[in-house]
Order: sequence, then C-alpha cells, then structure tokens
Amino acid sequence: MKIIMPVLPIILGFFLDCAVGDPYNMPHPIKLIGRLIGGLEKLVRSRMNDLRLGGILLGLTVILISTAVPLVILMICYNLNLVLGIAAETVLCCYMLAARCLYNESMKVCNAALSGDTEEARKAVSMIVGRDTAVLDRDGIIRAAVETVAENTSDGVTAPLFYMGIGGAVGAFFYKAVNTMDSMIGYKDEKYADIGRFAAKLDDVLNYIPSRSTALFMVIAAPLAGLDGRNAFRIWNRDRRNHASPNSAQTESVCAGALHLRLAGDAWYFGKLHKKQYIGDNDRPIEPADIRRANKLMYVTSALMLIFSAAVRCVIWGGVL
Repeated sequence: MKIIMPVLPIILGFFLDCAVGDPYNMPHPIKLIGRLIGGLEKLVRSRMNDLRLGGILLGLTVILISTAVPLVILMICYNLNLVLGIAAETVLCCYMLAARCLYNESMKVCNAALSGDTEEARKAVSMIVGRDTAVLDRDGIIRAAVETVAENTSDGVTAPLFYMGIGGAVGAFFYKAVNTMDSMIGYKDEKYADIGRFAAKLDDVLNYIPSRSTALFMVIAAPLAGLDGRNAFRIWNRDRRNHASPNSAQTESVCAGALHLRLAGDAWYFGKLHKKQYIGDNDRPIEPADIRRANKLMYVTSALMLIFSAAVRCVIWGGVL
C-alpha cells in the first residue's frame, strides 16, 4: 500500500487533466513561471554584459524557484495529512499536463476547417503554433495543427509524465520550468542566441530520452488507435532526424507515418522563411479529420507512458521503502 501512494497523484492527475483540463479563470503555474522568466530576462539584460553567463544564472534561478515552491507546498501538505498531500500533488500533476488543452485547442482548428471557415481555423491555429499563419492555406493550417499535436504529445504530456515517474509533481515542475524557458528564450536568432543558449541545450538534454520513448510508445499506440503502426515505425526510422532539433522529429515522424501524411517542410517565422526537410510521405491529401486522429494517437500514447511512469515510480519507492 505504501508503494501505491506515491503513484496515485500521477494517475489521478492524468485523469483529472483528461476530464477537465486547465481552468481558464484560475492562475496557472506555467504562466507564473513565464512571468518569472520574463522578469529575470529583463534584469539580466539590464545588469549584465555577458548574456551567456546571465542566461545560465537566469536558468538556474528559474529551476530553483520553480521546484522549491511545489516542494515546500507538498512537504507542508503531506506533513499535515496524507490525503491532503495526495490531493495537492494530484492538482499539481494535473497542472503540468496539457492533454485536454491540446485536444480542445486543436479541435477548434478541426471544427472550423470542417465548417469551411478558413479564417476562423487560421485564428485558432495561431493560438497553438509559433509560425506565421497568415501565409497558410487551408491544408497548411490543418497540417500545422497536426504537427503541433504530434510534437506536443511529448513536450506537453508524456515528458512531464516521464519526470513524474522519477520525481512526482516536483520532477514535472523541474522539466516544465526548463521547457518553458526554451519556448520563451531558447531561440537561435541574434536576440536570444546567448541568453537562451543554456535553456535550449538543457531542454535538448532533458527531452532526449522522453522524446524517443514517446516515439516508441506512439508506434505501439498507432494500431491501438486504428492507425498504421508498421508505416509509423518505417517513417520514424527514416525521418526521425529530419529536424534542426534532435528531439522534435521523433514524434512528428511517427505521427506522419501512422497517418500516411507528409508533415514539416518550409515555414515562416517572424517574417522570415526557414527551410526545413519534409517528414513522411505524401500518400494522400490531408483533411480536418487528421487532427482528430492525431489527438487519438496522443491519448493512447499518453496512457502507455502513464503506465510506464507509474511502474517506474513503484520501483523507485519500492527501493526506498
């Protein structure tokens, strides 16, 4: 029974996220971490000449605060009452997962595309991608949504679950602090090349194992979701390195293969064209329903990672106890 207790918040947090997702009218820890990053970035730029060193100090400060706060909260709650501690950690785990949010936001694109409202679909996809959406046609909008679901299956769901298996909610906060820094300052352009270097490199390291294990779980999940598992593995094996990031193409390639689609390719960011390799084969035209299929693949893959993370948590606490 003692071994099961550390696993409960992960399982309950996962199903709570799937059921209700993030409440839009309440402060979210990721937003608070984002404000901390933004404030520290301004401080570093105004006080330090060596932005690369400043980026390291910024990163370490964000990690320290982002993990210390939930750790203290959980220590207090568990010391007061076991049930209170489990409840608090369940909520914190839920906050670190984005399956329901990813589904809701991507399905707005799907529904708008199905109704023929390209401009509404463009508006919806602009909320979940970083690229310029004004240049996208209907198929490009749908493709961007599918790519976002595929990539964020790891970043938003399975990678946090992976680190929950190691360190519970605190482990997930550690990961999401780094991942959020990477999304805010981890660019290679002139403005962020120095100050964001530490965050970008650390995010690559932290995502190395989760992205690859997620890809393998996604291959297994494909036939369970009614998709082509054999082609998913073939395209993953062929195209998983077709991205500037060492991790991003892992899940995109599996999804492309499972859906028999061609993803990625050139994209515009901040008015500048970025040349990218294609991922997958153009076996058939993309359609709005592919967003729904990608989400189904995301949920099944996440369930497999949940089982794996729960098993890791049991092993860790079995050794402790």
